[in-house]
Amino acid sequence: MSTLVFYSEFDSFEEWSALLAPHLPGVTICRAETVQHPDEVHYALAWKPPRGFFAPWRNLRLLVNLGAGVDSLVGRDDLPDIPIVRLSDPDMARMMAGYVLFAVLRYARDIPAFERAQREQRWHYLHPRPPSAIRVGVLGLGELGAYAAQELARQGFDVRGWSRSQKALAGIRCHSGLGSLNDFLSQSDILVTMLPLTPQTTGLLSAERLAHLPPGAAFINVSRGAIVDQAALTQALRAGQIAQATLDVFDREPLPPDDPLWGMENVLITPHLASVALPASAAAQVAENIRRAARGEPVTNQVFPERGY
Repeated sequence: MSTLVFYSEFDSFEEWSALLAPHLPGVTICRAETVQHPDEVHYALAWKPPRGFFAPWRNLRLLVNLGAGVDSLVGRDDLPDIPIVRLSDPDMARMMAGYVLFAVLRYARDIPAFERAQREQRWHYLHPRPPSAIRVGVLGLGELGAYAAQELARQGFDVRGWSRSQKALAGIRCHSGLGSLNDFLSQSDILVTMLPLTPQTTGLLSAERLAHLPPGAAFINVSRGAIVDQAALTQALRAGQIAQATLDVFDREPLPPDDPLWGMENVLITPHLASVALPASAAAQVAENIRRAARGEPVTNQVFPERGY
């Protein structure tokens, strides 16, 4: 017998187990606290498990990460040397692209100005700008970043992308390497941050780098809070050097109640939900990788936490 152990504070165990069970006959699916035979735990489906979570499962063969980010798996001493796979679900990519498109359009169509005017009972007309006149920079062109960048390009925006290594995407001006980053930032009227969190990207957007954004730029972060110097971002928003921000991620989550970002009228805060795992569309993919691991075959969508992807 084999057991799949589940852990997530945000995802539904009942939904995942109901969808996986038909695909995995002979595999017991349970929460960690109900495991009866630890030596039979061969698979784990988890999102941000606490330190020590993996220690009891000495025969673990595969970890499925319930999401795209793997930074919570870096530097752990309880995780054996086993394949780790992430979800690669088109519905997650569409969800992320939808959030990014919403945030970009909100600034491109000056919606915050109309929201203020409504509160003040003012009829306030601003003539719409053509999307082609707005430069949107997508920082990170991995699977989710590339999908979002292409969606923005389809909407007619002047889209530029940046990645560590050179990429080629139709309709998008692609930059690569740290040497081009400041120039890329200086051409981004709206910056969308979509990088994975790695040792190389932690603190990448320092105060010095944020200063390269055009005055009055908008900032959108849907990746990880630690990529940006949050204190420097807050100061840039106070000073108006960055005019607006949509923030789905923060250097501490939940965002502490006394953080000044909460009270800033030019900031929209959402609780890390730009894209989440969708069991209905991802269960078959999870089950296939578990079957591959059971047969000793290579898994798909393997990730390497130290790299961040």
